[in-house]
Amino acid sequence: MTFTPAKWPRKLRSQEWYGGTSRDNIYHRGWLKNQGYPHDLFDGRPVIGILNTWSDLTPCNGHLRELAEKVKAGVWEAGGFPVEVPVFSASENTFRPTAMMYRNLAAMAVEEQMRAQPIDGAVLLVGCDKTTPSLIMGAASTDIPSIVVTGGPMLNGWFRGERVGSGTALWQMSEDIKAGKMTREDFLEAEQAMSRSSGTCNTMGTASTMASMAEALGMALSGNAAIPAVDARRRVMAQMSGRRIVQMVKDDLKPSDIMTKEAFENAIRVNGAIGGSTNAVVHLLAMAGRCGVDLTLDDWDRLGREVPTIVNLMPSGKYLMEEFFYAGGLPVVLKHLGEAGMLHKDALTVSGDSIWSEVKDAVNWNEDVIRPADRALTASGGIAVLRGNLAPGGCVLKPSAATPALMQHRGRAVVFEDIDDYKAKINDDALDIDETCVMVLKNCGPKGYPGMSEVGNMGLPPKVLKKGITDMVRISDARMSGTAYGTVLLHTAPEAAAGGPLAIVQNGDMIEIDVANRRIHLDLPEEEIAARLAQWTPPEMPAANGGYTRLYHDAVEGADTGADFSFLKGCRGNEVPRDSH
Repeated sequence: MTFTPAKWPRKLRSQEWYGGTSRDNIYHRGWLKNQGYPHDLFDGRPVIGILNTWSDLTPCNGHLRELAEKVKAGVWEAGGFPVEVPVFSASENTFRPTAMMYRNLAAMAVEEQMRAQPIDGAVLLVGCDKTTPSLIMGAASTDIPSIVVTGGPMLNGWFRGERVGSGTALWQMSEDIKAGKMTREDFLEAEQAMSRSSGTCNTMGTASTMASMAEALGMALSGNAAIPAVDARRRVMAQMSGRRIVQMVKDDLKPSDIMTKEAFENAIRVNGAIGGSTNAVVHLLAMAGRCGVDLTLDDWDRLGREVPTIVNLMPSGKYLMEEFFYAGGLPVVLKHLGEAGMLHKDALTVSGDSIWSEVKDAVNWNEDVIRPADRALTASGGIAVLRGNLAPGGCVLKPSAATPALMQHRGRAVVFEDIDDYKAKINDDALDIDETCVMVLKNCGPKGYPGMSEVGNMGLPPKVLKKGITDMVRISDARMSGTAYGTVLLHTAPEAAAGGPLAIVQNGDMIEIDVANRRIHLDLPEEEIAARLAQWTPPEMPAANGGYTRLYHDAVEGADTGADFSFLKGCRGNEVPRDSH
C-alpha cells in the first residue's frame, strides 16, 4: 500500500463551475441557488455527486431514495456539498431482452455525467446486478474519487417452514412443476414468500456477488456487502460512506489508487470463497479494462483453483444473505483468505487503510454459514475456465453449483439454434433426449441475443425430470443468473453469432468435458470442423437496425474480455469540459 494524500486545501474541479465572479461562474452558481442553497456552499468545499440508481422499475433499488438521504447527512456532517443525481438504472428483472445489453450504456451515461458536471467525488448508490458494475466502470473511466454503497439484500424468504432463496427457488419450483412434484397453485402461493422486503436477491446471486466484489476490491467500506436492506445498520453504512467520500476528495484517493491488479486478484479469490456468480467474470473483466489493468480468463482460472468455497449459501449451499451477515459477513471471508496466504493484504481500500487492517480482527459467529476450510462446500470453488476446440476463447463453469458426477462427461449433443428454438422443443416428449445428452444452446452471446441473456441454465425436459434427474450438462454462449445452479458451461467464446465453433455443432455430435483438466472437446476431425465453419453464414440480426442496438451489436466484444465496448477500454480522465456560455 503506497498512497500519499494530496495537500488540502486546494482548488477542486467544481470550482471551474462555481468559483469566481465571471459571467459563466454566476450562470452556473446562480441557477443552482434557485433550490435555496446559501452562497457559502460554493466556497470550494467538495461537491459530492450521489449517483442514485433508484427506480420504481428496478425493484432491488426501490429503497435507495431513503439511503440517499443518509448519504447526504454524512456529506453535510463532513463539510461537503451533496447533490443527488439520478442515473441510468438497468434492472435484470424488468429489462428485455436483458439488462446486460444496457450495462455498457449505463456505464457510458454515468461516465459522461461525472465528467460533464461539477462533481469532485461520487457515491455510487447501487444494488441490482448491472448497476454495480456499470457505475464502477463509469467511475473507473473518469477516475474521480468514488465510493460504493449497495442497497443490501432482502430478508430471508420462508415458505411452509423452508427457506426460500430469491431466484434459486424460482428455478427449483418451476422444474418441480414440470416433474409433477408441485402444483401451480402452490407455486403462486410461494411467489409472495420469495420477495418479502426491500433489497436485492437474498441468495449469493449476482447482486450479492457484485456487492462482495466491490468490498473485496476496496471500493466500499468494510462490511458493506451483506447488511440487509431493512437493517438500520444499512442506513448507518450509507451515512458513514457519505462522511468518508468528503475526506477521499480532500486526499484525492481515486479508483486508480484502489483498483489495482492486486485488488482484482483479491476479488477473484473472494468470488471462489463465497461461491459467487459466474457473472462476476464478465463484470470484473470489463471493470479491469476500464482501469487499464491486464486481467484475463487465465487469471480467473489460476487464482481460483485452490480456493475452497466456504460460504454455505444458496445456490451452492443452505443459507441466505441474512445469515451471512449475522455470521460476520465478508470481513470473515477476507480474514480467512489472508490467513491462508490468498490475500494481497496491503491492497488499499476507500478507508485509506489496507484491506488486512480492516478485517484482521473479524470474528466468525457461525461456522456452519462460513465454514472452516476443512469443511468447505467445494475444495476448489473458483470459477473453472475450460478450453478446447469447442471453446478456443474459453468457457466458464461454477464448480460449487455443479454436480460432481458430471464434471467428467461425454454425451450426445442436442442442439437448440436459439432460445426460441429451445422453448419450442423442450417440453415435447418426442424430443430425442435423455439425461446422458449434452444440451447445446447457440446464438445467445453478446452479439447473438443480443445482450447475452441469462438463459444458459436451460430447464431440463419434463420427461427427464420425471425420472428424478435434476441436472444435465448444458453448454451455451449465454450467461446464467447467479441464483441458478447446475453443470452449466457458459460464456463460450467465440460466440456462435461471431462464427465460433459452437455455431456448427449438430444434433448427434459427441461432446466431452473434463473439468479437472479444464478441457472441452467437440469430437470431430479438424477437417470436418473447418468445412462446417466455411459453410456457416451469420444469423440475421433484424433488431440491430439503428440506435443503441446497432451501436451495441457493432462495438461489443466477446464475453472472454468482458463484453465491453472496445473503444472505452483504458480511457481515463476527469478533465473539465469547455464552458459554452
